[in-house]
Amino acid sequence: MALTREVAFIDTSVLVNGLIEIDPADPAQSLMDAIAKGALGRPRTAWHCCLEFYSVATRLPAGLRISPADAGQIVEEEILGRCDVLDLPRASRLSFVRTAVQEGIAGGRIHDAHIAEVARAAGARVVLTENRRHFVPLLRRGVRVLTATEYVDELKL
Repeated sequence: MALTREVAFIDTSVLVNGLIEIDPADPAQSLMDAIAKGALGRPRTAWHCCLEFYSVATRLPAGLRISPADAGQIVEEEILGRCDVLDLPRASRLSFVRTAVQEGIAGGRIHDAHIAEVARAAGARVVLTENRRHFVPLLRRGVRVLTATEYVDELKL
């Protein structure tokens, strides 16, 4: 049974911290455990987050880095298997690029802007990330942006 009716949208940073044992005490791991048990329903994420997870997981420092085979298995079982994975609708892509140009978004910021737009287009009411400042524009649109710690505390996991 789900603890909340609010469907969470999960950013890459929470996926990485929750699915790779970097810090066993990281609240993102409690969050991902609750998702695995079905306690939080089926969260959402972006296809881009799946690719970022794979990229980060396979280039972490030695001792934390996982093989491409293990990263692929985690994407398949833990992310695709437990989350609704979304992308920006085709009809919204040109508008997204034009907005990025108007707002002067440059460099790697385009990736977080894309993930934020996927979350917004999906109707997300809360985005879980360890990089809150990357998602500040969502706050102006009424979307809550929380860290895994804040969300875990809120749900009393």
